[in-house]
Amino acid sequence: MSSTLERRVVTVGGLRVGDGPAVVISNRVSLRTAGVPQSRSGEGEVDHWFAEGALVEPASAADLPAIAARAAGVVVGASWTRDFPLVREAAATRLPIVVERRPGASLEEWLGVADYCAAQGNDHVILCETGLDLALLQRARASSGRPVIADVSGNVALAGAAVAAGADGLIVGAALDGSGDGAAAALEEAALIGALVRPETPATLAECRQAIDRVDAALATLLERRAAIAGIVQGLKPVGGFAGRDPERERALVARMAGWAPTLGEERLAPIMNAVIEAGLLLAEEG
Repeated sequence: MSSTLERRVVTVGGLRVGDGPAVVISNRVSLRTAGVPQSRSGEGEVDHWFAEGALVEPASAADLPAIAARAAGVVVGASWTRDFPLVREAAATRLPIVVERRPGASLEEWLGVADYCAAQGNDHVILCETGLDLALLQRARASSGRPVIADVSGNVALAGAAVAAGADGLIVGAALDGSGDGAAAALEEAALIGALVRPETPATLAECRQAIDRVDAALATLLERRAAIAGIVQGLKPVGGFAGRDPERERALVARMAGWAPTLGEERLAPIMNAVIEAGLLLAEEG
């Protein structure tokens, strides 16, 4: 299929996955690994093992009634993607389904589980790459049209790379709380990269302002980085400062940028870049 395939959007716990900014999900729970006793009887006994609105991976079909009542979505865990009776019952909850890729599974096998959920009447499916094969993530997103998220809870430093590769969202799990400043920095990086690589079509004034804030944050980060590099340049030039400006190079720069931003064009970009260059030179002089 073409990479221009019409994209699906799945709403999970109020988050629109597949449209707009990359989302961050921190409340993914596995009842298989949470120490839930294996001998349970009756429905609802697993309620206290997860917060309302979480994404929950069941340990067995017995967990599904409680999940259907309180969770935001069901996780088809990587370890049981071949358990089709359980997949079928999970799809029957009509909750959004997050289909993780089993280690070593091919793209076709991964997408096949998602298609099986859709065949059961539940097409609210999100693909989740757990092995951080970012090339495969890109292929899955392009060929399926479904939202694709990446579970970076084991290596949150890859959050930015996953978003750059096209991830519609990130599962950070315990890493959000357990990694301190490192996790927060990685998630901020992912938000900044998302502002650069993910097109947005906000529908309300509030959404427009949020989108502009994301772009402004990315723009400020890039401007500061440019100024720092320009400061290094000043130390390498035979003649630095304002006297060392190269008008021909600056015109070529503006022309090149106009190719990337044709809507603005050279006429509008020229005064913007002049202000950026002058700000960098002033900063270098102050340093």
